[in-house]
Amino acid sequence: MTASQDAIRLTIAAAKAASDKLATDIVALDVSEQVVITDVFLLCSGANERQVRAIVDSIEQASAPLGEKPLRREGEAEGRWVLLDYGDVVVHVQLAEERFHYALERLWKDCPAIPLGLPETDDSSDAANSQVIR
Repeated sequence: MTASQDAIRLTIAAAKAASDKLATDIVALDVSEQVVITDVFLLCSGANERQVRAIVDSIEQASAPLGEKPLRREGEAEGRWVLLDYGDVVVHVQLAEERFHYALERLWKDCPAIPLGLPETDDSSDAANSQVIR
């Protein structure tokens, strides 16, 4: 089973919104074969708490016209790692040091990357992963 078209559509819109707020290391992983409760993890980094919050706001604004609203939101008060749960898509917006420390890409390395069509991710998701995992 692979991620649904609706999940991919939301993932791409959220990734573009994150990119518009200068998020870095934007990576989408199709976790549908490994996780029962969701199809996609979208991961991105911000340089500071303020940028993390701006990225989250941008993603929420971009998802609204698609009729999507997060079912759950966690970590917003701290602004270090904010999780937006849309059901089929779970968005992780992390400070770069949190991203490096938890290395979610390494945990989910067996899951295929979803092409996002963004300049940062066009080359290969492995290049984005190697920047974070080092």
